[in-house]
Formats: sequence, C-alpha cells, structure tokens
Amino acid sequence: MTQLKTEKRLVWVDWMRVAACFMVILVHATEPFYLGGEGALILTKMDAFWSSFFDSIVRACVPLFVVASSYLQFPLHYSSGQFFKRRAVRILLPFLLWSAIYAFAWGEPVENFKNLLFNFNSAAGHLWFVYMLIGVYLLMPLLSPWAERVGKRELQVYLGIWAFTTIIPIIRDFVAGGFDGMEFVYGVSGLSRAAQTPLWGESSWNTYGTFYYLSGFVGYLLLGLYFRRFVGELSWKRTLAISLPCYLGGFAIVFGGFLRRVFEMAQGVFPVGGLVERAVWWETTWNTDTIGIALMTVACILLFKKVKSSGSFYNKVLLPVSKASYGIYLLHLLVLVPISGAMREWLGVGTEGILGVWTTPVQIVVSALLGFLASAVVAVLLQKIPKVGKYIVG
Repeated sequence: MTQLKTEKRLVWVDWMRVAACFMVILVHATEPFYLGGEGALILTKMDAFWSSFFDSIVRACVPLFVVASSYLQFPLHYSSGQFFKRRAVRILLPFLLWSAIYAFAWGEPVENFKNLLFNFNSAAGHLWFVYMLIGVYLLMPLLSPWAERVGKRELQVYLGIWAFTTIIPIIRDFVAGGFDGMEFVYGVSGLSRAAQTPLWGESSWNTYGTFYYLSGFVGYLLLGLYFRRFVGELSWKRTLAISLPCYLGGFAIVFGGFLRRVFEMAQGVFPVGGLVERAVWWETTWNTDTIGIALMTVACILLFKKVKSSGSFYNKVLLPVSKASYGIYLLHLLVLVPISGAMREWLGVGTEGILGVWTTPVQIVVSALLGFLASAVVAVLLQKIPKVGKYIVG
C-alpha cells in the first residue's frame, strides 16, 4: 500500500495530529460551561445545548492521537529497548517537566507534589492522557509479534469484541437505573467516578471481568493497526458512504446522550448542577471507550486519509505544529485558562451576555482558536531551542 510521504512523513497523519490538538483545546474551552460551582453547573438550557454540541463534535480527539501512534509505531520497527528509550525522551521527560510546572502554577505546590507520587493533579487533569499512553506503549512490545502476522479476519474478530465493549459503559448506566442508582467513589486525584455495576465476572473481589483486557484504548491501538495493514486507498464516494453514517450516528449518540441526562436531571429548571459526579454521569456517552466516540473516530480516520496537501503551507506551518503537537497538548491549559477567563469577563455569561444566545458559542470558539494559536507558537518556539527543545515539548 503506497502512502504519500514528505520527508518520510505521512502527510495525512500530520494533518490529523494538528486537528486533534485543536479538537482537544475546543473540548477544554467548552468545559467552563458545564463544570463549575460544586463541580457541575449549567446556567441555561442554551448552555446545555452548546456544551453538548461543541464537546460532542470533536470528542474523538484523544482516540485520534492513539490511532496516530499505532499507525506509525505498531508493530514495533526496532527493539523494545530502543522503543522505550526513544519514548522516554519524547514522552516521559516532557511529561515530568510539565507535571512539575503545573504543580507550581495552581494550588498548593507541596500537596501537589505529594499527589504526583500517585496520580496527576486535578488542576492539570488533561495529563491523564499521558498515563494512559504510557500504558498503551507498555503493551506494544508484547503484542508486536502477533501484530506482524495477524490476518484481516482475525483482527476483525478482535475489533468486533472491542466494539462490543464500547457499549458496556451505557449498559452499566442502564443496569444501575440511571443517576439515582449509581454510587460514586473518589480517587486520589479527588475526581469522582461511578462505581462499577458488576458485569460478566466482576465483583467486589474481582474488577477484571471478561472484557477487561480487550476494552478501552487497546481497541484504538488495534484500529490503527487495521487501517495500516488492511485499509487501502478508498475513493471519495466510498469514503463518504462509510464515514458520514459513522460520524453522524456517533454524534447523535454522544450529543443526544449528554443532553438527555442533563434535561432529565434539570426537569426544566436551570441552572442545574451539584457535585462533580453529576457531570460524570452527564458525560457517560462522552467517554472515549463508548460506541459513539468509536464510530466518530473511524469516520475521522477515513476522512483524514484523503488529505494529500503537502505544499508550502504544510511544510512551513502545519508540519512544525505537528512535530510540536505533544508540547501543545502538555502546555495548552496554561494558555487557555486565562484566555477563557478573559473572554468570559468581557462577553458575560449565558443569554445575559452581550451577544445574547450567541455569547456562549462565540466564547467557546474564540477561546479555542486563540488558545490553539498561542499554544502552537509557544510549543514550536520551545522545540527550536538547541539541544534541550526535545526535552521540553517532545
């Protein structure tokens, strides 16, 4: 299978990485409109709509990063020792640096550093991604020999099993009877999560049920492998015939699931909110291991694979941003939070803002654009620092 490359790079992967960076920042620019107060707070019905719309439309962002890593790295092209050495420089060292920066930037530094012994600090919640990514990397050497020889049908079977697991979070919600039937527990980070409703072998003494080992982000690792090994160049007609139903169907699940839960809890009365576990429940269909996100991810991959643009803009602008994409992810909250706060101070909140019903969407989009541009400039400049740039932003 021939792929278009510029300087041995897959052009479409660079475009997808940059887009995923902006998508992540758009997600985080949306958060202030449903997170607040005691943890969860939506001021108006329109804020509920805009929060669900913007967050849902780009929610496939994190899986796209995993697919990109899988497509380029899996199965391993060199020894596991070389792989981990390169990943340590590219991923681990910048992560440690920025974890320390966030520990000093927000909250109590001493307490923050204590928490870092066990987990990320809640003030830098986006760093959960790095812990997950390291776990995926630990699996790659183990699965690489199998990935080298796996056939198309066999891989489809495993992807089918994984696809079933993307329905499990919704099944748990259904079995528990919705929010009123859920119990919540708190981890070291202080972030709540719904306690598991035991399914298929899970119990109080065993959390490793039947589908535990083939669920979560390992599925996106396999999805990247499948696209690299078995999905060739598709026509635009076939691409759209597959991607549009996948994206629209996935979006309907993700968007509708959030709004249904919010409206069910609000009972027509806004503001609606409470402790953060309410937002956790609202986000059930936003979880990256759910069916709607998986469908949207497949659609995005197919569409990005059609991108062939590798001209002057790609080489001078997009490629440097793509190379600094990990740094953008690490540092963007330090830039986005003050921008988002300033926008809110300037435009006001909800329908009482100076733009009426358009106040919230304008704030979200403009904050995301400014946050992305500023983060990209900073990350690209940091990466250009001789000798140490790669240790700062990867």
